[in-house]
Amino acid sequence: MVMGYRVAVVGATGNVGREMLNILAERNFPADDVVALASARSVGKQTSFGDKSILKVQDLAKFDFKGIDIVLSSPGAKVSAEHSPRAAKAGAIVIDNTSYWRMDPDVPLVVPEVNAKAIAGYKGRGIIANPNCSTIQMVVALKPIHEAAGIRRVVVSTYQSTSGAGKEGMDELLSQTKSFFVNQTLDPKKFPKSIAFNVIPHIDVFMDDGSTKEEWKMVVETKKILDPKIKVHATCVRVPTFVGHAEAINLELERSLDEVEARRVLAAAPGILVVDRRENGGYVTPQEVTGQDGVFVSRIRVDPTIDNGLAMWVVSDNLRKGAALNAIQIAEELIKGYI
Repeated sequence: MVMGYRVAVVGATGNVGREMLNILAERNFPADDVVALASARSVGKQTSFGDKSILKVQDLAKFDFKGIDIVLSSPGAKVSAEHSPRAAKAGAIVIDNTSYWRMDPDVPLVVPEVNAKAIAGYKGRGIIANPNCSTIQMVVALKPIHEAAGIRRVVVSTYQSTSGAGKEGMDELLSQTKSFFVNQTLDPKKFPKSIAFNVIPHIDVFMDDGSTKEEWKMVVETKKILDPKIKVHATCVRVPTFVGHAEAINLELERSLDEVEARRVLAAAPGILVVDRRENGGYVTPQEVTGQDGVFVSRIRVDPTIDNGLAMWVVSDNLRKGAALNAIQIAEELIKGYI
């Protein structure tokens, strides 16, 4: 009989927190007790855990983590900076979905299909970091290619849905779309420009070198998770879809790898589904992957303009594999062999 764990979900009323509760229930995670935590303004609200349980949201600031085994945390970086160490000090292992801990050298940054063994490093701070959504789906697709042919350089352009900016981002897309059809103009609040019927090449803040923080995250996180020698250049774009991120990825490899062999190694890798028919509709789009767990790869082809070049199109549900599912897969690996 597997021992049941006590699990706390921090940020339980947000997009990712709600998804974490759904996936814990879906995957029958061995939890004897699940606690929903959020900020004071959400206290007393109800959230569902699977089909049967309704959880009452408790105040994160006042919660005593003593006796909690695993914390799944997705509240925002500032909140995580304060409360994740507090939970770890009380004896919990924190799986943190915010950006705050990812580049801390004492905190492992984990995608289970790519570097599950890094989980062992959690003992330094009691925290394991969940990578950025756009990085997660990319490194899942890159790992088998890197093993087969060695990746020198990655150039990636992303097409990221509004749910990556939280509920407010999705609401803004919906309200601006509606207003367009009645000849009204709504000023943008969540995004720097109108998102309806538009694309915005700007996610997170600008850095000194002209890249945005989202682009920087893809560079440094890929190096930490997969291989520090890989060069990465990213352009991250917000597009007017609700759920699902897509990425056009161009690779320069150390050894040649044709599309037949690339398809074979990708299809054999965990967490990847290859849908790549060279015909109308023979590829996957974000709309089709909503609610799916996998990373889908399409449009695999050799790039003849560079030695050992390969291109592909990678799509995944950013709320599931890009956030909540990855955190729960980390928890599943953790209880299998690390605690």
